[in-house]
Amino acid sequence: MELFDTHTHLTDEAFGADRCEIINTLNENGVKYVTDVGCDLRDAYKSVELAEKYPFIYAAVGMHPHYASEMTDEMLFSLEKLLAHEKVVALGEIGLDYHYDLSKRDVQRHCFVQQLELAQQLNMPVVLHIREAFGDCMDILRAHKNGLKGVMHCYSGSLETARECVDMGLYIAFGGALTFKNAQKQLENICALPLDRIVLETDCPYLTPVPLRGKRNEPKFIAYTARKAAELLNMDVEDIAAVTTANAIKLFELDGVLS
Repeated sequence: MELFDTHTHLTDEAFGADRCEIINTLNENGVKYVTDVGCDLRDAYKSVELAEKYPFIYAAVGMHPHYASEMTDEMLFSLEKLLAHEKVVALGEIGLDYHYDLSKRDVQRHCFVQQLELAQQLNMPVVLHIREAFGDCMDILRAHKNGLKGVMHCYSGSLETARECVDMGLYIAFGGALTFKNAQKQLENICALPLDRIVLETDCPYLTPVPLRGKRNEPKFIAYTARKAAELLNMDVEDIAAVTTANAIKLFELDGVLS
């Protein structure tokens, strides 16, 4: 298999002891490409540094809704400069998180809109983190649908909303949660959505798939999600890997780079 893990956090301290070992064995474990995602400006620089070091790693940079209250004009300008880097393929992860409310909701919405508009100005895909905030999220996306492109990371919404996201030009990402016993929404969504709009991710070190729950997640564990997707869609796992990798290459606009 040749899989594309579209969402990792390899700069996380959880990988402090063995990061290089994990990365150096990715290809032999079936992971051909990775997009490492920054959650704030400090993380963004680390993700870019990682992408500079490894040819098969790319970076996404942005301010997660948890850190929206920290956003300044200077930070937005720094993100804009990072987005010009040849290994940066998306702006993210950005969005709304009303589960933890670590930043005030109006501040989250303002930061989300600022970054969406920056991505559209630069013609960049976005990586969207939306948790318990789909009403406000969809209102914002509808208002910015012209030129919108990107991915719904760790999607937990309804099939109806997923279809609207696809109609607006977004991809839907499935990760370890697809293997969980209570993953009814994810199961319904992956079986009903167009195959050419599905990508896979780990969100490592979080959301470890079954049967490895309780362990630190790693990019190589994306194989468990791929097998579950193949089972649900009645496909060979090699075909799922090929399709979702091709989709990820289109999502991050790497066609000319990787073809």
